[in-house]
Amino acid sequence: MLTRESLEALQLKKLNAVLRREKARGGFYKDLPAHLESLAGLQALPFTTEEDLAQNAPGLLLCSQAEIRRILSDATSGTTGAAKRVFYTEGDLADTVGLFVAGLGELVFPGSVTMICFPFSGPNGLGDLIAKAVTCLGACPLKLGAGLTYGEYAAVMEKEKPDTFVGMPVQLLSLLRVCGRGSLKRALVSGDACPKAVMRGCEQLLASRLFPHYGSREMALGGAICCPAHEGMHLRENHVIAEIVDDLGRPLPRGETGELVITTIGMEAMPLIRYRTGDYTRILPGPCPCGSEVLRLDTVFRRESSGLELLDQALFSLPFVADYRAESCRGKLHLTVLTCGEGALPPLDAELQIRPVSPSDRALYAGKRTLLRC
Repeated sequence: MLTRESLEALQLKKLNAVLRREKARGGFYKDLPAHLESLAGLQALPFTTEEDLAQNAPGLLLCSQAEIRRILSDATSGTTGAAKRVFYTEGDLADTVGLFVAGLGELVFPGSVTMICFPFSGPNGLGDLIAKAVTCLGACPLKLGAGLTYGEYAAVMEKEKPDTFVGMPVQLLSLLRVCGRGSLKRALVSGDACPKAVMRGCEQLLASRLFPHYGSREMALGGAICCPAHEGMHLRENHVIAEIVDDLGRPLPRGETGELVITTIGMEAMPLIRYRTGDYTRILPGPCPCGSEVLRLDTVFRRESSGLELLDQALFSLPFVADYRAESCRGKLHLTVLTCGEGALPPLDAELQIRPVSPSDRALYAGKRTLLRC
């Protein structure tokens, strides 16, 4: 039986293996010790930042370029300066598919049909890896992506009769309110924060509990998965050592919210030591009702999305709101709201553009939601 002691012993063994590799490589982490006596010693090591990752990719790589099977970058048309690049080997990708199989296995069953509404960015991208996991479970993946119109989603749902949804939380709520539940019975949500109003709305329309998951490119896309107890997300602790720190980088005890810091002891291509993710959460105290000793994360959010919390509660609590987009221009808040029924919005200190949703509309955010600024 897995215990905290045995799990932490495994983590220390894998951490020291990574430190030995780093010392032998002589790259970015060459000045770190080659061995730690305990996991507590990790807190004495320096943090790795997003800037470090963006500017030192060659020094962070621990394998040959010939072993790389996928590179993920945060480069966009709006990116300024160096973009972060994370490298994966075949082993890294296989491990991630294995985690996806474990997480999806709670809601995807042989013979079922799963609509995948994450982006498909080519072989071994997020959508492709989820589709491989769905196939491993004996189910049929519908590779839809995140960019279809509501009319296109509705047509696929009518024709293919999917029973499971995998995508972002607000995307799911909008889909359910605009297109109806149809044959959908279960859903896994990830890729963005899941506000309480959104979770409550989705679960009411689905008549089932959501399975929220968490991941990032720095941890090979999979980091924490929900179990049937629905009390937080179990960390991928054989792959990641997690810490929670305050704004000054000081460690916080379990139960307190702060920035998530990860050490990726399971990555072959590019393990990271004490990487500051920019994501905020807490490690839930106490044991999980499912009986697992694996630590659990609470809801994860980013600071830049925190400005939407009150708007989410005010707008997504209204069943006729399909979607909204928020933008701050010269100190004035502008809201675009898509509606799918009759109702009145609460008083808001904002310039409003309100219109009924149409079948040709798409989600108002293509990816993670944030308060946009002009």
